Amino acid sequence: MASLRTASPTLRSYFKENYIPQVFEALLCGVLVTCPEDPLRYLEETIITIMESGLESLLWDMYIDPSMKPKIRRLSETYMERLFGLEDQLITPELMIKACTFYTGRLVKTHFCTWRNIAISRTNEDDMLAEKMEKATKYANFRLQKYIFHHWHSHAKVRKEQLNDMLLRIQGKFHHYKLIIILNKWREKARHRYKKREDELMLKHELQLKRWKSNLKGKTAAEEKFIFPERSMSEVFLIGCCDISALPERAVSRIFSHLSLRDTVVCGQVSRSWLLMTQIRSLWNAIDFSSVKHMATDKYIVSTLQRWRLNVLRLNFRGCALRQKTLRSVSLCKNLQELNVSDCPTLTDESMRYISEGCPGVLYLNLSNTNISNRTMRLLPRYFHNLQNLNLAYCRKFTDKGLRYLNLGNGCHKLIYLDLSGCTQISVQGFRNVANSCTGIMHLTVNDMPTLTDNCIKALVERCPRLSSIVFMGAPHISDCAFKALSSCNLRKIRFEGNKRITDACFKFIDKNYPNISHIYMADCKGITDGSLRSLSPLKQLTVLNLANCVRIGDVGLRQFLDGPVSIRIRELNLNNCVHLGDASMVKLAERCPNLHYLSLRNCTHLTDIGIAYIVNIFSLLSIDLSGTDISDEVFCKGSLLLEHLDVSYCPQLSDDIIKVLAIYCICITSLSVAGCPKITDSAMEMLSAKCRYLHILDISGCVLLTDQMLKHLQLGCKQLRILKMNYCRLISKEAASRMSQKVQQQEYSPGDPPSWFGYDWEGNPLTEQRRIGSLEEDSESILKQSVYSSDEEAV
Repeated sequence: MASLRTASPTLRSYFKENYIPQVFEALLCGVLVTCPEDPLRYLEETIITIMESGLESLLWDMYIDPSMKPKIRRLSETYMERLFGLEDQLITPELMIKACTFYTGRLVKTHFCTWRNIAISRTNEDDMLAEKMEKATKYANFRLQKYIFHHWHSHAKVRKEQLNDMLLRIQGKFHHYKLIIILNKWREKARHRYKKREDELMLKHELQLKRWKSNLKGKTAAEEKFIFPERSMSEVFLIGCCDISALPERAVSRIFSHLSLRDTVVCGQVSRSWLLMTQIRSLWNAIDFSSVKHMATDKYIVSTLQRWRLNVLRLNFRGCALRQKTLRSVSLCKNLQELNVSDCPTLTDESMRYISEGCPGVLYLNLSNTNISNRTMRLLPRYFHNLQNLNLAYCRKFTDKGLRYLNLGNGCHKLIYLDLSGCTQISVQGFRNVANSCTGIMHLTVNDMPTLTDNCIKALVERCPRLSSIVFMGAPHISDCAFKALSSCNLRKIRFEGNKRITDACFKFIDKNYPNISHIYMADCKGITDGSLRSLSPLKQLTVLNLANCVRIGDVGLRQFLDGPVSIRIRELNLNNCVHLGDASMVKLAERCPNLHYLSLRNCTHLTDIGIAYIVNIFSLLSIDLSGTDISDEVFCKGSLLLEHLDVSYCPQLSDDIIKVLAIYCICITSLSVAGCPKITDSAMEMLSAKCRYLHILDISGCVLLTDQMLKHLQLGCKQLRILKMNYCRLISKEAASRMSQKVQQQEYSPGDPPSWFGYDWEGNPLTEQRRIGSLEEDSESILKQSVYSSDEEAV
C-alpha cells in the first residue's frame, strides 16, 4: 500500500472525498514531531478534536506545538499525497530537469542576443534612415493631398447643391409664369364668355320685356272686360273644357288632398260628379277641423265622424270649443292614430276617458294647453299602449304624481317624443318619474321652463340613454353642467335660446362626447365666444348651425370653425346680429363651404361689397338674408342663378338696379323681401313681374314710391303669388289693395307713413337726427295712447 497510483478510481475518489490523506498527515506529523508519552491517548484526543472541528479546516501542522513546527517549503498541498501517490500534478525529477534546461537555454539566448546587438555595429544605418525618410515624405504628401481633396469635395458638393437649388428655382419660376399665362388666357376667355352670356341674357331680357309691354295693354283690357271685375280664378278654371271627374281616382285623390276641409265641402256642392269625387275614402283619412273651427257646428262634426269613423286616421281639433258630446264622438273612430286636441278649453278628464276607451291605437296625442289632470295621466298607460308622441305643453293641472302614473300597467314604454314645455309645476322628482316610466325617449322638448335646472336634466338622463334631440328654449338656469350630464347620451340635435349661463365650456363637451351631432341651435347665448366655434370645427356630421344674436363671435372664431372638416358638410348657417363679423371671414366661407344652402347674415353691419362678392362663389346657395347690411345693387345676384330666397330688407341704399339684376339672373326666385328700401319704383316691379313668375312671397313694406300700377303688374305676371306684405305704402290705394287681396292667400297692407326707425320719411328722404328723435317721441306717445285705450276698453 506504498502507492495508490494503480488503485481503482473509486478508491482514490473515496480517499479524496473523506480527507483521509490529510487526517493521516496531521496525526503522523503530530506524533513524529511532538513524540507524546502515550501515543494512543494522543491519537484518541486528536481524532476527537478533528471530529468536533471538522475536516474542511484540517492542516498538517495543526496539532504540532508552534515552537516545534519545522520550517519546510511547501511543494505540494500535503506530504501524504506523495506518500500515498495521490499527487497527479506534482513536479517529478525528470520534469524539473527539463524545466531547468529550458530556463537555462532561454537565459543564454537572451544574453547572447543582447551581446550581439551591442558588439556588432550596423553597416546599413544610413540606408535605413533614407528609406524611413522616403516613407515619411510619401505619408506627408498623402496627408496633404487628402486634406486638399476633402476641402475640394466639400466645395464641389456645396456648389452642386446650389446649382440644383438654382435649377429648381428656375423651373418653379418657369412653371409659375406658365400658369400665369394659362390663367390670363383662361380669364380672358372666361370674361369673353361671361360678357357674351351677359349680352345674351340682356338681349333676351329686353325682348321679353318689350313683348311683355306690347301685350300688357291687350291683356289688361281683356281681363278687365271678362274676368277681373266679377270672376275669381277658380271660376275661370271651371269654364275650361277639362272634366276632372274623367281622371283616375288616384289622380283625383291627389288633387283634392291639397284642399282644406272647407274647400272640399265647397267642391262637393258644385255638381253631383264633384260630390262623388269628394267622397273618396282616402280624402277623409285626415280631417282638420281647426281650419273651420269658427264655422263648423257640433252637429256637423258628429255626423262627419259617424260617417267616416272607419276611415279616419288623423284628427285635428286645435282651438275648437266643442261640447262634451262632440268630444265623446271621437271614440267612434276605432282606427284613429293621431289626435290633436290642443287649446281646446272644453276638454276634460271625462272626455279623455271616452276617447281612450274607444281609440286604443293612438300613436300621436297632443294635449297641450288643456285642463287635463292626474286622472288623464292615469288613463294614458292603461289604454294607449303604443303611444309614441305625447305633447303636454302648458298643461298646469297635473303634478309629479301624474308623471309617475305613466309607469302603471303596461306603461308608456314606447314613448319616443315628449313635450313638457311650460309645465313649471314639475320638480326634480317629476323628471325622475319620467325617466323611470319612459326610458326609450329620444326627443325631449322643455321650452318656457324657468324652473328647469341642471338637477332636472341629471335625474332624466340617468334612465334615458337614448336621448338624441333636446330643445330647451326659455330655460335660463341651465348651465354647462347639464352638457356634462348629457355626455352619456348620443345627442344629434341641441337647441337652446336666451341662456346666459352657457359658456364655451359646453362646446368642449360637445366636441368630445357628441361626434355625430348634426344640428346645433344656440341663439341669443351671450356667453358664447370664438372659442366655441374652434371647439366645433372637428365635427364631421354637423349640417345646421344657428348662433344668431351671439354678439361676441367674430372673424377669428368663424375662420377657425371653417378650417376644420365641419365646413364640408355644413348646409345651414345663421349668424344674425353677429356684429363683429367682417369681410375677412367671408373669404374663408366661400372657400370651405361648397354645400352651403342657407346663409343668414342679418344686421352684420361690418360686411361690405368686398366680402359679399366672395359669397358669389358659393353656387349651392338657395337662400340668403343680407338685410340690414351695407351692400350695393349688383354685388351677388349675377352668380347666384339657383337662388330661391332673398332678403335684403332695410338696406336703404338699394335701388331699382337690384330688381333688374334679379329679374335677369335669378328667375327661379320664390321669396323676396325688399322692405325698407325706399328707392324701389314701379319700373323695377314691372321687370320682376315679367320675369320672376315663380314668386310666392313678396315683402315691399316701406317702399314708399310704389303705386297701384305695381299691383296690376303683379296680378298679370306673378300668378303664383301667395303672400304679399305692403305696409307703409302710402301711394297704394285701399281699392287696389282690396282687389289684390282676392288674388293672394295672405296680405298685409297699411297706407300710413313708415315709422321713424326705418330712417326715412313718406317721400323716401333720410331723416335728420332731430327729426328722428321727434318721430320716436311721437311713436312712443301713440303707443302709450293705444295701450291706455286698450286698457280702458278691457276695464269696460
